[in-house]
Amino acid sequence: MNILFIHQNFPGQFKHLAAELVQRGHHVTALTLRVKERTRWKGVDVIPYKLQRRTEQKLHPWVLDLDSKVTRAESCFLAARKLQAEGYSPDVIIAHHGWGESMFLRDVWPAARMGLYCELYHLTGEPHTSFDPEFPSRDAAVEPLRIRLKNVNNHLHFDQAQAGISPTQFQADTFPAPFRERISVVHDGIDTRALTRNPDATFRTEGGRELSRADEVITFVNRNLEPYRGYHIFMRALPRLLRERPEAQVLIVGGDSVSYGARPPKGQTWKQMFIDEVRDQIPDADWSRVHFLGRINYERFVALLQVSRVHLYLTYPFVLSWSLFEAMSCEAAIVASSTAPVVEALEHDVTARLVDFFDGDALVDETVALLEDEAARTRLGQTARAHIVENYDLRDICLPRQIAWVDQLGATAL
Repeated sequence: MNILFIHQNFPGQFKHLAAELVQRGHHVTALTLRVKERTRWKGVDVIPYKLQRRTEQKLHPWVLDLDSKVTRAESCFLAARKLQAEGYSPDVIIAHHGWGESMFLRDVWPAARMGLYCELYHLTGEPHTSFDPEFPSRDAAVEPLRIRLKNVNNHLHFDQAQAGISPTQFQADTFPAPFRERISVVHDGIDTRALTRNPDATFRTEGGRELSRADEVITFVNRNLEPYRGYHIFMRALPRLLRERPEAQVLIVGGDSVSYGARPPKGQTWKQMFIDEVRDQIPDADWSRVHFLGRINYERFVALLQVSRVHLYLTYPFVLSWSLFEAMSCEAAIVASSTAPVVEALEHDVTARLVDFFDGDALVDETVALLEDEAARTRLGQTARAHIVENYDLRDICLPRQIAWVDQLGATAL
């Protein structure tokens, strides 16, 4: 088949699937903003498209999100029409439609089957909004209206797509009927052969200290350090954690910007705001054991998980992070928030210790308890890995199911 992937940051969630489809003899193409020149990646023909220049115009703030999606959709449409003029015609289009790019592609190729990567449908009401009372919307009555408008892009895709795929049940279940019936729940997959326990692993901090499994290492990982991933809860728990564990080294991974949720006050970052809030509670000697690593390459990230004695993971009811499953695959002992997406994957005192998202003292209590109990850490880590291998392994579980989903999509009658 001719298979076209759409993802502004290709390969993104499709990095394993796209490469595997090439290996199976399919002709695979991708349209993306990520590259500037046409290139090849693992046999995939990767073609850039450029955002169209826009004249300045005043927009209602509630439709700014839709405007950005339509801009991407128009730009991707023009690139698709150019491909069509060159004789290209996909049998299947697989799109992460969250940025709107694929909105008009079946206007170019009406005979193509379209499958959507269904990351999230924005719901109003608890626990999806107003989960964290510390960060309320400026106008609670307006917030549901704005969120409903964010779903216009979803609805513009539902009539065009024949199927969807979603990595977790929690994410799939946010989507409304009848499109929910077309969504298959298949995780992106964890490479459990690469992500495994390594007793000889070491990790060097920016200051040059080399840490190993002999050290008491506590890890906390976000794409960006922000409230959606519990950074504020973690930071407020940090002074007590450092006091109670005078030998602990705390490794914190994450950028300074915002991936999800509200932005901090102008000119500030969430990272620095919560450092400033707790810094005077932490003596300099203890602060020297806290290592903000920023964003690190994948090789260092794996090493970090492999030296971790206890890994902490907090999240709002939202998309589940790959890093949680990767930590499980490395047999890390995990303390995590008992929010809905987490409890889908973790069971208290079987694969992790679960605590209320807002309870920083419980976070410290469970962390300290695990640091003092090697047998419990080993048991939880081994059970966590076994759960990942059995349910989320890339080669044996997820990739075969993804391929079957693509094959079924290609055979779907229009």
